[in-house]
Amino acid sequence: MTSIPQYMTSKHRECDDYFTEAESAVAKENWSEATGKWQQFSDELALHLTQEEETLFPQFEQATGMTAGPTQVMRMEHQQMRALVQDLDNALNNKAKDEYLGLSETLMVMMQQHNMKEEMMLYPMMEQHLVNGEQLISSFEQS
Repeated sequence: MTSIPQYMTSKHRECDDYFTEAESAVAKENWSEATGKWQQFSDELALHLTQEEETLFPQFEQATGMTAGPTQVMRMEHQQMRALVQDLDNALNNKAKDEYLGLSETLMVMMQQHNMKEEMMLYPMMEQHLVNGEQLISSFEQS
């Protein structure tokens, strides 16, 4: 059985891999590869954020009564990441290598800090408070 921290952390790593592959392809100006890897990244990131915001966060908030705590901060950071993803999308569509690489550095730092908070604090708290964690992860694995 996979725990919430194990599963969600593995999804962070999967997103990171796609992200760095897209960045590497942009640096080489291999636009078709960059577009494919970027699409994989943005699709996986969107799914991951949706799973957190629509399933994990609400259930955690219900179980703990904490609605103005870590999940609120994570939602705000998700919005910031989504805005950067849109900017990166635009830079990639315009084949603006330098703009893309600058924005990607910003997003990478933001994701690293964000993921560390989730992995070290929030996911272990979820594992402790959600009695149906294994069911949730099982449903995520099916989607």
